[in-house]
Amino acid sequence: MTEQAIEFLHIGTGDDARNIAFLHRPATSQQDAPTLVWLGGYRSDMTGTKAVELDRFAAESGLACLRLDYSGHGASGGDFNKGTISRWLEEALAVVRAKASSRVVLVGSSMGGWIALRMVEELRKAGDAPSVAGLVLIAPAPDFTQELIEPSLTDAEKTSLAERGYFEEHSDYSPEPNIFTRALMEDGRQNRVLTGIITTGCPVHVLQGMRDPDVPYQHALKLIEHLPADDVVLTLIRDGDHRLSRPQDIERMLAAVKALTI
Repeated sequence: MTEQAIEFLHIGTGDDARNIAFLHRPATSQQDAPTLVWLGGYRSDMTGTKAVELDRFAAESGLACLRLDYSGHGASGGDFNKGTISRWLEEALAVVRAKASSRVVLVGSSMGGWIALRMVEELRKAGDAPSVAGLVLIAPAPDFTQELIEPSLTDAEKTSLAERGYFEEHSDYSPEPNIFTRALMEDGRQNRVLTGIITTGCPVHVLQGMRDPDVPYQHALKLIEHLPADDVVLTLIRDGDHRLSRPQDIERMLAAVKALTI
């Protein structure tokens, strides 16, 4: 694979300005195929295993691939604690509109699955390019702030949110704790998608581990209920965890992507 240089897109003004890092691999042979767009999860970046494997697949297949870091993540600038779904969605949309082809396949992991579903809504509403040719959602966590976090908040966490504007939670994936801000929680309510029928207008493939400690597989089943009009495939992986980064999990992801692009 050819080495890629990180590029940056400047978004916002004044105190809200931030440089969003992305990696763009142009198509080499399949110019008419959709661009593969990687949308990572909460506190993940574009150099994770699944993102790198998606890019490798694109390189070997002659496809275009686009990966980005949300503000406060990876190589991007900006304050992580200012992050909200709306803010990270704005950044992803800006990068996709600037660099992707006229069609995209969105590959969203965990929170990235929520951002992918919101991106479909925003692109359809605007009626502009690119159009979404397919979705591959890996352990998707739409509405996780209200559906998965709020119901399990302790009294201490509720007090911390009210008095400090955030609460901390132990992370199984980093020595640093997860930080969930009041702004993230409140903004999450404004970006809910599990409120009615979701119309993507494209095929959707969901990959979900049944031993996922962060996003229960029942959450994926609930998402499917909101996608009655689309061509939806749900793959439940009995021994799969939240990361779904094992070789066999990567194979499943790439098979789903291949079915939508080649």
